[in-house]
This record gives sequence, C-alpha cells and structure tokens, in this order.
Amino acid sequence: MIDLFSPLVLGPLVLPNRILLAPLTRGRAGVQHLPNALMAEYYVQRASAGLMIAEATMVMENTSSFWTEAGIYSAAQVEGWKLVTAAVHAAGGRIFLQLWHGGRTCHPLLNGGEQPVAPSALAITGGHVHTPEGKQPYVMPRELADAELPGIVAAFRQAAQNSLTAGFDGVEIHGANGYLLDEFLSDGSNHRTGPYGGSLENRARLLFEVLAAVSEVFGSDRVGLRISPLNSYHSMRSSDPIGLCTWLAKRLNDFQLAYFHVLRRDFFHQQTGDVLSPIREHYRGVLIANMGYQALEANAAIGTGAIDAVAFGASFLANPDLPARLRVAAPLNVPDMATFYTPGPAGYTDYPCLGAH
Repeated sequence: MIDLFSPLVLGPLVLPNRILLAPLTRGRAGVQHLPNALMAEYYVQRASAGLMIAEATMVMENTSSFWTEAGIYSAAQVEGWKLVTAAVHAAGGRIFLQLWHGGRTCHPLLNGGEQPVAPSALAITGGHVHTPEGKQPYVMPRELADAELPGIVAAFRQAAQNSLTAGFDGVEIHGANGYLLDEFLSDGSNHRTGPYGGSLENRARLLFEVLAAVSEVFGSDRVGLRISPLNSYHSMRSSDPIGLCTWLAKRLNDFQLAYFHVLRRDFFHQQTGDVLSPIREHYRGVLIANMGYQALEANAAIGTGAIDAVAFGASFLANPDLPARLRVAAPLNVPDMATFYTPGPAGYTDYPCLGAH
C-alpha cells in the first residue's frame, strides 16, 4: 500500500516520504529581500519533509508584493540562500525554490514608484497591500508590450541560474494565485490580442517560454510547476478551468517536469469543480496536490493513485515535525495567523516539536 510515508522518485531525487512543505510566504527577508540565518533555521526545522518548496521569491527587482519577501536576483541574495541550502542539506533535507513575478499584485510604494505590470490593464478589486504607508488598495497595472516579455523570460532564466548557484535541488515556477504567469493564463485577466492573448495556446505562451528557459538551466526533471485553476484570489476567474487543466495536462507531458503541483480549491469558495481528475487522466508525471488535506484523505488519495504526494501549508508552518506527528497521529499545533508575515522568530521558528516542554 502506497501512502504518505512511501518513497517517491522525483526526477533524479528519491524523496523519503510524500509529505511536502508547500511554498509559504513568511516575510522574514527584510526590506532588502535578503535570505538570512533565521530563514535557514526555519527550513532546517522542517527538513524531514520529503521535499521543501521554499517561498515565492522575486526573479526581478521592483516586483515586490509582500514588502519583505525574498529575492534571487542579486549576488547578496544568492549568498543568503546559500546559508539556507547548505543548512538544509546538512540536515538531510531537499529543497526547491519557487520562482515568482508578482505581476499586478505589486505596488509602487514597494517598488521605487514603479507601476505594476500585467497582461492587460485590469486592476485587482478589493483587498489591499501592506506598505510602509499602511494598507493600500491595489493600483491599475500597465499592460506589458510583447517586446518586454523576452526580458521577463530572461529574468526567470537568470533566477534559475542563481538558484543553481545557491545550491537548490530544483525550482518551482509559480503559475498560481493571480500572479503574473497565472494572469496570462486566465481569460479573466488576459484580454490582450496578439501572440500572448486570445486562444489558450497564446495565453500559455509566456508560461511555456519560462518553463523552457528554466529547464535549460536545471534540466526539466528538476523543474516543477504550480497552478491554481479554481482560485479566485486576486480577482482571478477562468471561464473554463476544467478545460484549462485538461489542455495543460496534455501539453506539459512534453516537458518531463519533476512534478505538476495543483491547488485543488478556491480560497474563497467562489468557483468549484474537480480539477485533479482530468489532470491525473492526461498527465503522465508526478502529481502533487495542495489545499485542505488531512492525513486520512491524503493517504486515501495517494493509495488509489489519484495523486502522488501532498503539499501541506499551514499545518507544516505550525508543526516543524509534521511527518513524525502524522506517523503517530499526534495532535497538531494550531497556526497563529497573526504572525504569518511578521518579522522575527515569533510564530516562525518557535513552534514546539513532539516531546518539547
């Protein structure tokens, strides 16, 4: 019986279990976006995961959406991430870095006054961004010109090279949650014409160009992709999420990726549907699912072959020894949402492990 504790072959890696750390933005890199020793401690604490997918990390300067998230575009950031990967590997862990462009979720107050960019001049409605001047509404993005898109692809390629230099085992491309690549994919946020708009193939063009570029650096079997076809976060809406999933699942077979990582639900319950079944039917690689899984459901889904692994978010955030707890059905610490993005160790590296007093 295959379950959460069964090994999993992931490209050239053999994971000791199928309990993955989902990429979680934690905001501990400071205003210079520099990875640091505190972040290394956080990931080392969770190194018993089959694989850790480190937080959304900026591939370009002036694309901040969370104020104090990490980057991978400067030499100093590469050196900071080296602290993290060396510590994780010394602890026996495996770690990918999630490469990310915030698109229209960025804000001028976080990015030297620069207007955010997007496939189309459509602003996020509702919600807010935390800035040095307090909570601010999202602003109208500038529509990217076709001629600018090769520069974004090049930034992802360089970020992959920097990630390789920093010692990561691979990278995950962030194509989810209303950020730039997701904005291009969805017909709700991409109203442009030309080679990057209109048809699904055109809307996916930028994503595939990024996947190809990053695969040139790492090899595709060390590259993952994350999508969230149902998620309405950041004003996202797709007219046909099931069709999008089915089409992507077929096309991604050409890349022989390390894995395909899918958020199965909508944070806000505005869109519903089964996106995992059509992906499983058509995608021939490793399928990782995320959002709302408990151990029993996860084991059942893995056991039937519906998915291959589960990425745990908030439960892994609050339980650094989550695999050990799941193995013995131990109680779980409750995550403190008030400290998800605050500076310092509180609510970050101070969650107790089993047996701690």
